[in-house]
Amino acid sequence: MTVPMAVWPGKPQPLGATWDGEGVNVAVFSDWAERIDVCLYDVREPNHETARITLPEKTRNVRHGYLRGVGPGTLYGFRAHGPYDPNRGLRFNANKLLVDPYARAIFGRVDFDAPVYAYRVGSRRADLSFDDRDSAPGMPRGIVVDSRFNWEGVESPRITWPRLIVYEAHVKGFTMRHPDIPEYLRGTYGGFAHPVTIDYLRKLGITAVEFLPVHHAVDEGFLEAKGLTNYWGYNTLGYLAPDARYACTGPFNVVNEFKGMVKALHRAGIEVILDVVYNHTGEGNHLGPMLSLKGLDPLAYYVMSPESPRYFQDFTGTGNSLNLDHPQTLKLVMDSLRYWVQEMHVDGFRFDLATTLGRTKMTFDRNAPFFHAIHQDPVLSRVKLIAEPWDVGMGGYQLGAFPVDFSEWNGKYRDAFRKYWKGEDNLTAEIGYRLTGSSDLFQLSGRGPYASINFITAHDGFTLHDLVTYNEKHNEANLEHNKDGADDNNSWNIGVEGETDDPKVNALRGRQVRNLLTTLFVSNGVPMLLAGDEIGRTQRGNNNAYCQDNEISWVDWNLDEHKKSLLEFTRRLIKMRMEQPVLKRRRFFRGQHIWDSDLKDLAWFGPDGSEMTEEDWNQPFVRSLGFLLGGDAISTTDAVGNKVVGDTLLILMNAHHEPVEFGLPAIQWGSDWEILVDTADGDGKTGAMTPAGGKLTVMDRAMMVLRRPAIPSSSGSG
Repeated sequence: MTVPMAVWPGKPQPLGATWDGEGVNVAVFSDWAERIDVCLYDVREPNHETARITLPEKTRNVRHGYLRGVGPGTLYGFRAHGPYDPNRGLRFNANKLLVDPYARAIFGRVDFDAPVYAYRVGSRRADLSFDDRDSAPGMPRGIVVDSRFNWEGVESPRITWPRLIVYEAHVKGFTMRHPDIPEYLRGTYGGFAHPVTIDYLRKLGITAVEFLPVHHAVDEGFLEAKGLTNYWGYNTLGYLAPDARYACTGPFNVVNEFKGMVKALHRAGIEVILDVVYNHTGEGNHLGPMLSLKGLDPLAYYVMSPESPRYFQDFTGTGNSLNLDHPQTLKLVMDSLRYWVQEMHVDGFRFDLATTLGRTKMTFDRNAPFFHAIHQDPVLSRVKLIAEPWDVGMGGYQLGAFPVDFSEWNGKYRDAFRKYWKGEDNLTAEIGYRLTGSSDLFQLSGRGPYASINFITAHDGFTLHDLVTYNEKHNEANLEHNKDGADDNNSWNIGVEGETDDPKVNALRGRQVRNLLTTLFVSNGVPMLLAGDEIGRTQRGNNNAYCQDNEISWVDWNLDEHKKSLLEFTRRLIKMRMEQPVLKRRRFFRGQHIWDSDLKDLAWFGPDGSEMTEEDWNQPFVRSLGFLLGGDAISTTDAVGNKVVGDTLLILMNAHHEPVEFGLPAIQWGSDWEILVDTADGDGKTGAMTPAGGKLTVMDRAMMVLRRPAIPSSSGSG
């Protein structure tokens, strides 16, 4: 029913529209509103308003009412009455329909041709003018949902940090071109839950999928004018609503479809991490549309310019920044996070531009209210929390500065190994830190190697294939004259820009891809793989494909022999990592003898087989080195106190343009070595044995991983 049988006072909590089986309690916050109406719509005629009810009660700045007889499937929105005075930061305009910040599902998209701005676009007075036209025909609506779902028999796999293999993927782009998934499921939550998808992830060895934003997002007007769309989704409209664009069953069942995807992934032992955007919303700056928070209480929800509350402070490059100094804004973010954990059963979050979340009085503070709220929360302090440790404001790069609860995307890791494998100098100490968990960044804060989320590529930038294929970005399809996207990518095209038939160039490109993948999976910390890199996905040189909802971004599942070989190589790397305790350390290496071990837990070697000296570390041209991870010298125990012992690994890295002969460590460092990985071989040949103290040639721009088996009598629980 979309017309209430009765209107009662209701309750101020929970916020949003909550169905209890007999009616809907509606509650919405605003410090400054003089009155708030809730407007109801019937899905059969979404633009026909069936009822408009003024919320009858106000409790601590929350307007609320109970609509008896209204049920799931009802569409609704708010109209907020109050002063329109942008110079004071107040922008109330009851002619504009507003999306409930707590909507659990959202119907429809924003039509920028409709009067969705609070002011008259084109007026000389700009946002100081007032638009009295109704925006409802161009606005989305919230949906009253029935949240019941059967989770019986499936729980979170609770993957420990040492076992975490993160796979960054886009819900739509991953399955949109998959020939073995039914067409109606492609690009949807249902498609990602399909057995074909699940089987692929399991065989690859993935233990956690990190989804690009799935909160309901809004496209920017300038993109729509170009016929493009915000494919990545970093322009949030609803913090509790899964985006209905990815629902094969439609917006009225989007919540259950998302839950079904999580359930399927959990059943397969795979966690779900969401990329969340709490640093800004899709309402833009003072000239942006009025969609939700801006019309309810901009002074509470947004950071205002110190010069004038008419203008928004922008640390994000989007026009606005969310004000987590305000208790109600902090409550919205915390309520959203808890909802996704408790109701949707997700396992963690990656926080986009997380420096903004830690800004208080304009500057970053690791003791900011948001961090305190997370730390004491009995739900959120127990899930995986990953920060993107930068924003575009002053002092925005904060890698290593986040509190102990957070892991961080390690941009220095990405940059170091892109530079190393293209042959740059003065990187010896840098790659030493990055290979071993980045203790220089995280140890002082009390964190271990798993504070470092290691990655070579991510959604933002080149794919791995393009990283070795293009020197320059090629973003012409974005229709910004190739001016968008980063210019400094630390990429190397091996002498030819773009695709080529030259077998020598392609051979070296393939080797570079294998080098970067192998480096990623032998490094301490948490490896993150960009979806499709394991099968050579290309974006044709586009390093900012945020607006490309097409084959530029979608994964191509047409696999030739080269792509199949790369996929198998990646599977073996992940399998090797999962089988080797020395690659999954919870603590930083010490470079010392531990317990009664014959080996150090970590030792570094030059090509001649001798340990590196301090002088060696300071040489500018060290492009070839080896490091040994002492498997019987791991200073950790398992959950029941057993000493963890594994194989000893020797990794040889040669970024020279010529082959280098390595002298393997002498007998006291280990017996015969078995080659596990050789990136010079397209198939990654394994099994060959080389005696300790012998010689081994590593091809130009290649690396090897060798194994000395654990001594059986010393083995413990792994």
